[in-house]
This record gives sequence, structure tokens and C-alpha cells, in this order.
Amino acid sequence: MAPLTHRHQKILEQLQEKGYVNVTDLCRQLQVSAVTIRKDLKLLEQKGLLFRSHGGASLHNPYINELPVNEKEKIRMEEKMRIGEAAARLIEPDDAIIIASGTTVLAFARSIRPRHHLTVITASLAVALELNRYPETEVIQLPGQLRKTSSSVIGPFAEQMLKQFSCSKLFLGVDGIDPEFGCTTTSMLEASLNRYMMAAAQKTIVLADSTKFGKRGFGKICDIDEIDQIITDREVSDAMLKALDEKGVEVVKA
Repeated sequence: MAPLTHRHQKILEQLQEKGYVNVTDLCRQLQVSAVTIRKDLKLLEQKGLLFRSHGGASLHNPYINELPVNEKEKIRMEEKMRIGEAAARLIEPDDAIIIASGTTVLAFARSIRPRHHLTVITASLAVALELNRYPETEVIQLPGQLRKTSSSVIGPFAEQMLKQFSCSKLFLGVDGIDPEFGCTTTSMLEASLNRYMMAAAQKTIVLADSTKFGKRGFGKICDIDEIDQIITDREVSDAMLKALDEKGVEVVKA
């Protein structure tokens, strides 16, 4: 296999610094064509030095293995709580919101302290139980098949029910955020339900810690430019922030 060139070393230096590199940025910095950069990335991937993705590359495998919800809940707990607290500040008096499923949106639900009437539609059993204890909160639990790994519902019954509602905001948890491929989850059926949630909400807000960036799950939820806002932690890389900004997505670091 061909030895590494000076250009390859520059690409790897950028990766070590930022965790993610974009083909367009590399073309500009190294003064070569996109075809050349893609060949470089392919060679470096063959050597096991990076993982390619649409429009760039990262240091970490972008494909996600699903973990049970009780294991996910123990990962990056502090970051998820900060994200949840930042998201809770977006709730307004007499709001009607949708909360999807996942451990980061559960941290959000635990951060809500309703002082006014709040209507919540959710697929998550844990979120429903968390918010049902507040007299100010009206909880609508979506019906459907229970997905054991996430303790949330999926399927056509939930999708049809969502057609009857119009809400101000959707708070969405995801398993992967790729600037070129979009937002993803590990379940095709959950991705389908998430799309119905987006159609029922005026604004979609993704809650995801920085480990989700540059990753992909099996089921695509939407393109990046369909998201209004992402709330994440402070460890997301500058390269990723720039790529998202170019897609018109607002990113808030909690």
C-alpha cells in the first residue's frame, strides 16, 4: 500500500485536532481537488486511520450499535442534564409540546418544573410517568407497539394519532448527527414515528450530546436542514459546528 504523503499527514493532523474533517475545507486548505481529497481519505481509511462519511471523515466509527436504555442512561449523565436544563428554558406558558424518546430527552423531562399549564405528547413511557406527577401537566401517551430497548412506542397507531395534533415544539433525541447524511436512529420504525412528530410540530429541537456527532444509525429521520435547533454540550468540535452552520442549523452549547 502507498506510503503516507505530506498531504496525508496534514489531513491526520486536522483530524486529531478537530475529530472531524470536511472535504470542502480540506480542498481549500491543501489546494487540491475534491477528487484528490476523496482518494486520500479512501487510502487513509484502508490503513485504518479514519472513517469516511458523506462529505468528510472522522476518527471514530460513524455506525452505531444500539444499547439498552438502562445502559445509555449511565453515559454522559452530567452533559445530558445540562442539555435538558437548557431545553426546559424554552417551554412557554400554556405550551403544547412533543417529547420523543431517549435518555437525553428523559433528562429534559426531569428538568421541567411546570408553573403553568403544559400539554405533553410523548412516545416514551418514562417521560410520561415523569411528567404525569405534576398537576399542571396534561400528558398524552401515544399508543402502539412497545420497543423494549427504549421503553417507548412505535408503529402506525402512534403515527395516525399524531396527525390529529399541532404543537409548538418537538424535542427530539437522536443516535447520530451527520452534516451530510442527516439525523438518524438505530430503528427504522422509530425514525418513521419521528418524522410524523416533526410534521405535527412547528419547530424541531434536537437534544444530543457531542458523542452523537459524526455518527449514523440505521434509520434516517431527516436531513440536517430540516432541524431548527440542536442543543448539545461544550465538547462538539469547531469543524462540526461550522458544517452545521453552513446547513443553517442553530447550535446551542449547554
